[in-house]
Amino acid sequence: MKITAALSHGADTPFEIAEVDLDEPRADEVLVELRAVGICHTDLTMRAVWPAELSPAVLGHEGAGVVAAVGANVRAVRPGDHVVLSYRRCGACTQCAAGHPMYCHDFRTLNATGMRPDGTTTMHRDGAPVYGSFFGQSSFASHALAYETNVVVIGADVDLSIAAPLGCGVQTGAGAVLNVLQPGIDASLVVFGAGGVGLSAVMAARATGVSTIVAVDPVADRRTVAAQLGATATIDPTVDDVVDAIRELTGDGATHAVDTTANGTVINQAVTALARRGTLALVGIGAPQIPLDVGNVVGGGKTIRGVIEGDAVPQDFVPQLLALHATGRLPLEKVIRTYAFDDIDTAAADAADGTTIKPVCLTI
Repeated sequence: MKITAALSHGADTPFEIAEVDLDEPRADEVLVELRAVGICHTDLTMRAVWPAELSPAVLGHEGAGVVAAVGANVRAVRPGDHVVLSYRRCGACTQCAAGHPMYCHDFRTLNATGMRPDGTTTMHRDGAPVYGSFFGQSSFASHALAYETNVVVIGADVDLSIAAPLGCGVQTGAGAVLNVLQPGIDASLVVFGAGGVGLSAVMAARATGVSTIVAVDPVADRRTVAAQLGATATIDPTVDDVVDAIRELTGDGATHAVDTTANGTVINQAVTALARRGTLALVGIGAPQIPLDVGNVVGGGKTIRGVIEGDAVPQDFVPQLLALHATGRLPLEKVIRTYAFDDIDTAAADAADGTTIKPVCLTI
């Protein structure tokens, strides 16, 4: 079928809005007519490093829309269902079986090769491959092929522009707090980076009643939003000594921290600012190696924990997030700005420079 997609030709070129051919759904595939798609920094990062030989490509991994058709073997969803799309997993490896599918043994194969596992592409243009299957969806398009494992059915009354970011960014930040760190009321949580992921962590902490929530970000507007969303204090790292400021606010240091920046200097600040036996969740991916004061970690009994996708099972966690939003405890509308799909370049630029915290493109 003919669809419209935003083709990526690399970081230094604009997206190309073009007509491409999308396969009819195979037996295990779900055809989704997309209505909204969030832009995540992972999209921007992958756009910059995506192999030239796998271009053009269709990225996008925070899609939301309506199921248009399903393959013969699909049972969990049906045409007409409103859905959020998330990451794909195999469902059979030890991690999937243990309830932690975000650490699926086949995660890369299923989410980041540009192809189905059998080496075919879901899209073509003039007979040539268009690479996709990004996070089992490639949702920078009017339609996407997804799978039962990465489709979450939601209510037909849910605003899809609010629902779209739940599949990755919101899930990552909120899940790091609710599923991994699980701070109590008397805990102190410091969030490094007040973008979409970091502010989702702030909102989740506030929703559970954490008494001390600190947001660290160099951008004044983001610190203001963090305070509006529940941060009890904010720190400007360009002015304040971050570690000293955190200790002044918390007494013994932070019992919990979330780093969204993947910046080595910031991560070291986070580790140093932890209280004894404190835990840091790393949710950003950046420099592969950073120097670390091992003595500080060991001597303080500190824990550094990597977290992918908020350690969340989307079919369980997305409904929890929607319930929080419905009761006003996850006010995502305060961080989302919508754009027309044709304005995806503007949306991506606004995401990259921080003009917009969470851009969402409307495909219809």
